[in-house]
Amino acid sequence: MAVVSDWEETTVGELASVSRGASPRPIASPRWFDMNSEVRWVRIADMNRSDGRTLRETTQALSPDGIARSRFLEPGTLIMSIAATVGVPVITGVPSCIHDGFVALEDLKVDQRLLLYVLKASEQRLREAGQSGSQMNVNTDIVRSLRVLLPVDPKEQSRIASALWDVDELIASLERLIAKKRAIKQGMMQELLTGVTRLPGFNQPWGTLEVAAASHLKARIGWQGLTTAEYRSFGEYWLVGGTDFKDGLVDWSTTPYVDKWRFEQDSNIQLRRGDILVTKDGTIGKVAFVDSLPGPATLNSGVFVMRPKRAAYDSRFMYFLLCSRMFEEFVAGLSAGSTINHLYQRDLATLTFHAPTDLDEQKAIATALLDVDREITVLVSRLQSIRRIKLGMMQELLTGRVRLPKEGDPA
Repeated sequence: MAVVSDWEETTVGELASVSRGASPRPIASPRWFDMNSEVRWVRIADMNRSDGRTLRETTQALSPDGIARSRFLEPGTLIMSIAATVGVPVITGVPSCIHDGFVALEDLKVDQRLLLYVLKASEQRLREAGQSGSQMNVNTDIVRSLRVLLPVDPKEQSRIASALWDVDELIASLERLIAKKRAIKQGMMQELLTGVTRLPGFNQPWGTLEVAAASHLKARIGWQGLTTAEYRSFGEYWLVGGTDFKDGLVDWSTTPYVDKWRFEQDSNIQLRRGDILVTKDGTIGKVAFVDSLPGPATLNSGVFVMRPKRAAYDSRFMYFLLCSRMFEEFVAGLSAGSTINHLYQRDLATLTFHAPTDLDEQKAIATALLDVDREITVLVSRLQSIRRIKLGMMQELLTGRVRLPKEGDPA
């Protein structure tokens, strides 16, 4: 590891007191647990539900007997997982106990938040050092011996930690905003797609929309002998399957190709813009809308293509109906008590929705929901961009390749 001027290479053991957690035994005994306790019991699943920095909630809490047989930590303690999912650090935000799948890092001689990010950046090295067995794990000696590179100046440590922390704050705020927008969209779908709320200017009565009767429904008949050996990594004719659905659209970056004769084999399943796709095998009821076509495309096995007959409905409106809880409940009812998941065309013959008879109202509802979808897409794209920026910042700032200006230095 190359050492930058006024940075030093050291070990985690030289920077912190590393101690392992403890577990009351037998762990399944209810004697150790008390959900009314303020002292929380930390598990890996709780770490994964945190914001990656501060652990504020857990699903379990310990009784006094459980606390006495575990490793109690005050809020504000840096901990890290060392078993199963190795190398995940977080700072406790509540009084906690850790079991022997964690270590606590205390009595720090380094900025705590900086060490948190250094450990995050070292996750792969820790996993590589993990001992083989029934599950991945490392011991306290491996953690102590982990070599890290840090600035000597505590103020520089703080500047780096603050810069990364601020980016994480931005990421967390975007995640909250996306979750809020998605909740708003679900509420809008529940209101607009059931007629509980009507958009201004529309007052015609709604009627019954029989999905199968109003639709052209096609699929690859009997798989037509198509095998994975015919998939091509490059080509001109796309082959769309349910695994290529992503966020309600076709992810063309994952979609394989087939030869021309396979595309021409069945004109009924040659895709068009505005088609609705529904999975009928495996995970049934997944839905995608074909809003763009990069080239000629046909269906793989296990997917229906749905189109309206004689403008019986607006395709985008139908797409949102199929994304709604109403369709989820319909599919769940078909799957209840069955070990084989398959959606038959005859099943869709029983699917009906209460819907506007006025196509303009259908289009208006679809447009309102699509506008929210577009807002969410923009926010998700921004979130992904900021996550990439953070990754680059960690690679640069935690190695000393890029130095942050001191307070008072010219910008």
